[in-house]
Amino acid sequence: MSQPFRRPSGGRIDRTRPLSVSFNGKRLEGFAGDTVASMLIASGQHLAGRSFKYHRPRGILSHGSDEPSALLSVDWRADRGAGYRDPNNRASVVEARDGLVVNTQNHWPSLETDVGAVNDLLSPIFVAGFYYKTFMWPRKFWDKVYEPVIRRAAGLGEAPEVKDADRYSNRHAHCDVLVVGAGPAGFAAALAASADGEKRVILADEGAEPGGALLNDATSTIDGKPAMEWVVESVATLDARENVVILPRTTAFGYYNHNHVCMVERVSDHRADAPEGLARERLWQVRAGEVVLATGSHERPLVFENNDRPGIMLAESVRAFVNRWAVLPGNDLVVATSSASAYRTALDAKAAGMRVSIVDIRLEADCGPELTAAQDAGITVRTGHTVIRALGGKRVAGLVVAPIGTNGAIGEKTTLACDCVAMSGGWTPSVHLFSQSRGKLSFDGELDAFVPGTSTQAERSAGACRGVYDLAAVIADGLKAGGSGAGGGASAPEATASFTGFQPVRVLPTDADASKVKAFVDFQNDVTAKDIKLAVREGFESIEHVKRYTTTGMATDQGKTSNMNALGLVAGILDRPLPAVGTTTFRPPYTPVSFGALIGPARDELFDPVRKTPIDPWAERNGAVFEPVALWRRAKYFPKAGEDMHAAVARETKAVRTHVGIFDASTLGKIEVAGPDAAEFMNRIYTNAWTKLKTGGCRYGLMLRDDGFVYDDGVVARLAADRFHVTTTTGGAPRVMRHMEDYLQTEWPDLDVFLTSITEQWAVIALQGPNARKVLEPFVTDIDLSEAAFPHMTVKTGYVCGVPSRLFRVSFTGELGFEVNVPADYGEAVWTALYEEGRKHGITPYGTEAMHVLRAEVGYVVVGQETDGTVTPDDLGLSGLVSKVKPDFVGKRSLSRPDMVAAGRRQLVGLLTKNPEEVLDEGAQVVDDPAQPIPMKMIGHVTSSYASSNCGRSIAMAMIEAGRERIGETVFVTTPAGFTEAVISNAVFYDVKGETADA
Repeated sequence: MSQPFRRPSGGRIDRTRPLSVSFNGKRLEGFAGDTVASMLIASGQHLAGRSFKYHRPRGILSHGSDEPSALLSVDWRADRGAGYRDPNNRASVVEARDGLVVNTQNHWPSLETDVGAVNDLLSPIFVAGFYYKTFMWPRKFWDKVYEPVIRRAAGLGEAPEVKDADRYSNRHAHCDVLVVGAGPAGFAAALAASADGEKRVILADEGAEPGGALLNDATSTIDGKPAMEWVVESVATLDARENVVILPRTTAFGYYNHNHVCMVERVSDHRADAPEGLARERLWQVRAGEVVLATGSHERPLVFENNDRPGIMLAESVRAFVNRWAVLPGNDLVVATSSASAYRTALDAKAAGMRVSIVDIRLEADCGPELTAAQDAGITVRTGHTVIRALGGKRVAGLVVAPIGTNGAIGEKTTLACDCVAMSGGWTPSVHLFSQSRGKLSFDGELDAFVPGTSTQAERSAGACRGVYDLAAVIADGLKAGGSGAGGGASAPEATASFTGFQPVRVLPTDADASKVKAFVDFQNDVTAKDIKLAVREGFESIEHVKRYTTTGMATDQGKTSNMNALGLVAGILDRPLPAVGTTTFRPPYTPVSFGALIGPARDELFDPVRKTPIDPWAERNGAVFEPVALWRRAKYFPKAGEDMHAAVARETKAVRTHVGIFDASTLGKIEVAGPDAAEFMNRIYTNAWTKLKTGGCRYGLMLRDDGFVYDDGVVARLAADRFHVTTTTGGAPRVMRHMEDYLQTEWPDLDVFLTSITEQWAVIALQGPNARKVLEPFVTDIDLSEAAFPHMTVKTGYVCGVPSRLFRVSFTGELGFEVNVPADYGEAVWTALYEEGRKHGITPYGTEAMHVLRAEVGYVVVGQETDGTVTPDDLGLSGLVSKVKPDFVGKRSLSRPDMVAAGRRQLVGLLTKNPEEVLDEGAQVVDDPAQPIPMKMIGHVTSSYASSNCGRSIAMAMIEAGRERIGETVFVTTPAGFTEAVISNAVFYDVKGETADA
């Protein structure tokens, strides 16, 4: 298509860079800087979509993110093939670039001829809440008839059928001042906040270029210069400051606690030359010391019959298309307004060559200098007039207008021929983000709008988003907001005043039967004024109920253009002041956000990131079979040729007991607790005592939740008087760190203690078995490894293989054991050296499955396997680890609750099947009598179960009611085939006296 409505000059487009876009298979021509909306208007194409419910013809209403009607499916990368689409993109936001493919949606078979338009004729049926009333009977039709039809009809666009091949990135940032919005108020705030050169400032704006409303302004001046010159100078000033980051194309969509603001930056959609691999969008999560909201305001539509015809637009949007994109939305323009600001549109359209007239509902006496300016420009102004209805079908063809008498009576009607209407019912401050921050709104009667009231967080609103509209006042307000948080501002420049003031009008009078008139309040959801009235008449007086019953203010538009008109209608029907009606909840996202941006890199193999230990490459080269443990990939077993898991595990466990095994324990959680009060902190967080543990000593620690149940366990070493090396279970590391930090910050802030996660700093190599000392000795020169000098449950620092090491004499197998902690970068090299030396002594690498068998043989528990969140230390037979003399520790009081010490609690015991080769299922239920009626009484369950080559039979651990009192008794355990017999035993099956670890 050509560009018959493109102005020959002007605008903020680059005419040296022509481009084309495919729109429903047709070619649109334009220039760099265009949006799809401006290209459509330049071509004379005003029909841009079909409405959701009635499939009425719809055009472009707005020039910004509040566009409710012109929604497109966009193929950002035309080479992806059929099936790719990104639905519900606003034509006014989609930046044009060469080769872009866009299509309208919600119609069939075509945009021009839509069978769904029959719904418009059936509109008396499709009133508010019709689906609640219609699809209740007959009930049997719901599953096979109603639901499938409703699901096919629901939704605005179609989801893509092929995988999204784009990349999405995310970034966390901190700043002293975050300014949201780069209009005049936002610029002024950023200039003031960054003036001292010390405060880190981020200025974010959803537009492709900063400037806000000034981009549409061809007449205003600041300090005697065109307003855009001030914008250019402001950008240059901010760019020159190293403490400022400017983020265009970045929408702040959510404002959360502690000044956490989430934003999405459009990185490459606008670039036809985007390099391969460049992210499409970037999610910013910003923590700001202070936030300045300069988010502007939304123009309100007027509500009159057929106000949705293509070609009827918001007045400021007409002005934007004329000045910013140099396109004429038509030849004959009628400006219908109750607002003085719309006169700016009339004057600019007239200067651009359009034929213009104004219909102003205000009386002449209520108008200000804007009326004189319009008349001086030769524009016919009808004051005290209202719009009755719009004419036309797929394009507005005229307006029926009439004077309003002093008694509200409608005078003689006149038809004004036009092909474009600019309507303005005043302005609504954009308070979405302020409300999300939990700020309290207040109602300004003069503005007829809700404005920011009491801030809950370190936030300030500036400019139009708090009801300040005069340009000079807006800039001064921004300087004040930015300067108050940054230690000083600057004097406000002189600026030309804008036309302000309007008369609030909810629904313009009509001469037709109100039950047949379609005067739209919410353009996106096809909600009319009569729908609002019906909802209230049927008893929905809460504005939240009205919203849900009618769907007004929902979907991608989130009520930006509809909310105030809906609120005013409800208030008028109920005869209540508008503040008494209140507002709906402004939920994030403020504007739609792609799932890709929220997900970021967390997809495919990165959806659940695989953490690999430093020794993982060696294990992979040596044939390990891996399993996921928490977020880690761990070697489960090392099979030799012809071995299955059971054979490999039997060999590995036997080797540890007879020679020596080597095991990668790097995934153990490791936390360093340091500070003058470290011992006191440990004393409070664990059940057992720590103040008397000597430096170099190790102790098994048990941690409880505040409800008294076992939370985690692990060996703790005291490295110095003020430093502890804490180990946790692999899966428990993050929650234990969080648990400790929570108590340190909220319960014991007086303790001088620092917590540092060091899990990934150290690679841990466990040597376990009778020959462990022999393997280690050649590599240790400064540590005496003898039993006398280095007994069980001690730690020493020194060098292993010439690498700084923390060497632990501990065992999780019951055998002589050492755990070599070396910096992660040296992990594989030290492992390899120890393994090669170990070949002389029968060394065998073993995995997590053998580790579990070995620990079960000696009765060691695994938190999360023997425990389920309802287990106490005594239930595990670990009551000796609970201090009787400490005044307090986490969970102490809960341990004395009656149910915690009640007789008959489940206790940890062993189970030996009558058939020694039968391995029980973990989780299997235990009963006394398999012949009892159903439902049976379960007395316990199996927690761990293995085939033990060292015991020559199967072994199992179980939690059984009063288990320790029942050792020797026979019970029955469920199996896939029924039940099997087992004898309750001690939970230690090998080396009952615990002598091998002290070898």
